[in-house]
Amino acid sequence: MAALLKAVIGLALVALTATGAHAAELFNTIMEYNDLINGIVWGWPMLSLIVGTGVYLTFVLGVPQLRYFFLMFKQVLGKNKSAESEGSISSFAALATALSATVGTGNIAGVATALVLGGPGALFWMLVSAVFGMTTKFAEVALAVKFREKDADGNWRGGTMYVIEKGTGHKWLAWLFAIFAFLASFGIGCAVQANSTAVGLEMGFGIPVEYTGIVLAGLVAAVIVGGLTRLAKVTTLLVPAMAVFYIIGASWIVIENAALVPQAFADAVRYAFSDPSAMTGAVAGWTVMIAIRRGIARGVFSNEAGLGSAPMVHATATVDHPVRQGLYGLFEVFVDTMIICTLTALTIMLTGVLGNTWIEGVEVLNESTPAIFGVLNTETHVTSAPLTLAAFEAGLGATAGKIVLPVALSLFAFTTILGWFWYSETAAVYIFGVRIKPVVKILFIVVTFLGASGGAFLGEGNQFLNHLWDIADTLNGLMALPNLIALIMLAGVVRGLVSDFDAKRKSGELKI
Repeated sequence: MAALLKAVIGLALVALTATGAHAAELFNTIMEYNDLINGIVWGWPMLSLIVGTGVYLTFVLGVPQLRYFFLMFKQVLGKNKSAESEGSISSFAALATALSATVGTGNIAGVATALVLGGPGALFWMLVSAVFGMTTKFAEVALAVKFREKDADGNWRGGTMYVIEKGTGHKWLAWLFAIFAFLASFGIGCAVQANSTAVGLEMGFGIPVEYTGIVLAGLVAAVIVGGLTRLAKVTTLLVPAMAVFYIIGASWIVIENAALVPQAFADAVRYAFSDPSAMTGAVAGWTVMIAIRRGIARGVFSNEAGLGSAPMVHATATVDHPVRQGLYGLFEVFVDTMIICTLTALTIMLTGVLGNTWIEGVEVLNESTPAIFGVLNTETHVTSAPLTLAAFEAGLGATAGKIVLPVALSLFAFTTILGWFWYSETAAVYIFGVRIKPVVKILFIVVTFLGASGGAFLGEGNQFLNHLWDIADTLNGLMALPNLIALIMLAGVVRGLVSDFDAKRKSGELKI
């Protein structure tokens, strides 16, 4: 902990004292500190805490991801029979807004990066983290609804900071989460999304990243000035459409290669516990470790289970019981990782765009490229969104692939920025009060533009995107720590809510 605090303080001092320094030099210095912090927050203790919290809650709550599996579909896709209580937006609108934040470039660029760095085994660990992450998100959402409150403007606010303060009494920990959430919102929720969009559009249509930055910033501004109501309306329309659009495109590729799908899953399991090059000793252990680390990290980046972010919008839902809204949390992780991330991984694995393949029968499209331990050399070859674009071009054809993937990526990233704006504003309001809201809006618009075009200004190209991913991973880890601690402390409270929900359903007081 002392080393972590020292690194964070050092990073802050660099940012404050480097006025007038060359932007690229400053960025490189920041990355040195970020690497130090990242190694601490995403080491084995953190990975164990993320998965371990999900396992613990799954046991304490009676395996809700299985027990409520069909119930969550009935609640989300059926007629909502919730006796409306106080709230700002509908339960489905809250889900759509939360999904807008979770279904983003992590599903496209993040999955590709995980496969490049961790091999097919990364898919297995993403799915494992998602299974237990469903329970984690379920608990987060239920607690957020229970401990929500109204701000000075009369709007409902909630989330991990309110849960920590009211549920545990540790206000300092609540402040710590709010600060990390506020900072993370500009990384995971804004800069990374904008940059991946710009890179995707440049690869697909040749649009300069600066132009994408201007248009994207303008669109974001047009929505967020209207507050949560306008944001929810936009995401309710866009999220289902964009999800279906992407799922159809990816499913087409998977269906065309259906005969190879069982082998793909078999290899994902096999390489989750062994390295792709069948090497022994320290190298084998290293490759497995990378698969686990990248799989879990990208899974968390995508579905955000354990971060404590999505509860900030779920807390605004008009719902009669916290656990009812928790069902939407289960559904959120299921759609994000079990469906969309899995489809992305399969399109990459089945089309052979990694440079070599682990699946017998898959044509290697670029076998002349050098590989390390069976994984593409990321220093000289494509990764992230461009790799997924290559998979879609290989599976759908150059023309269709260049349309489907960039359009889907742009929609995913745009809606993610919108969802994370609400998280940023909620965290800022908790710290500074409602007067900070106009400042947050301006900052988010500016960071959207800089995130999209920053690589051009710094002259670092694709390396800028890699830096953004690394910073986002670090901020995710810092943000998750207070949230996971609170979830463990309040597991008994969630269990009480689940027992009350089950009893009221049995008595007929609650109907779904």
